[in-house]
Amino acid sequence: MGYASNHNFTGSPENPLQTTRDERVSHGSGVCKWFNVRMGFGFLSMTTRDGTLLDEPVDVFVHQSKLHMEGFRSLKEGEAVEFSFKKSSKGLESLQVSGPNGAPCMGSDRRPKGAQKRRSRGDRCYNCGEPDHHAKECQLPPQPKKCHFCQSFSHMVASCPLRAQQALAGPQGAGAPQSGVLAQEEPPGQEPDTEGYD
Repeated sequence: MGYASNHNFTGSPENPLQTTRDERVSHGSGVCKWFNVRMGFGFLSMTTRDGTLLDEPVDVFVHQSKLHMEGFRSLKEGEAVEFSFKKSSKGLESLQVSGPNGAPCMGSDRRPKGAQKRRSRGDRCYNCGEPDHHAKECQLPPQPKKCHFCQSFSHMVASCPLRAQQALAGPQGAGAPQSGVLAQEEPPGQEPDTEGYD
């Protein structure tokens, strides 16, 4: 076919997943230079390349999807790593990253701030109201609906009298108009302007 001549395979044309001569895979080791846990990428500082000690460390890009580990994937600054990499249009890019001798990466103790907020809020089951599980995981049969504000079975949160009472006694003070539209008052002793309303 015409497109096959544009590909420079090192192996047989039957295996299109083999790398080209320009994308030779190398192996390196070093440490994590830095890693952004929120964005999921960082750089490795390579000190040896294909078993040869380098005069100066070389930066290699790393993405969280290339890390050999379970759960939330990240790297800790200074963590020892071994990796395979190739040269790409953007520089050196890691293909697979592990700890020393192929062990799983240790990872960072830090987590994105959004994940910490969600975890600390303590989700509750909408079925039974208990923490640490969701309604789809609830072991109880479907429970009667109740008000989320006062837990009463006689009404829903939209018509909760306790919630309405607290809203009236809120920062606006008791008796404040609920609609937010105030009637315009005329100054004392003046009649309303009715000119042109015959």
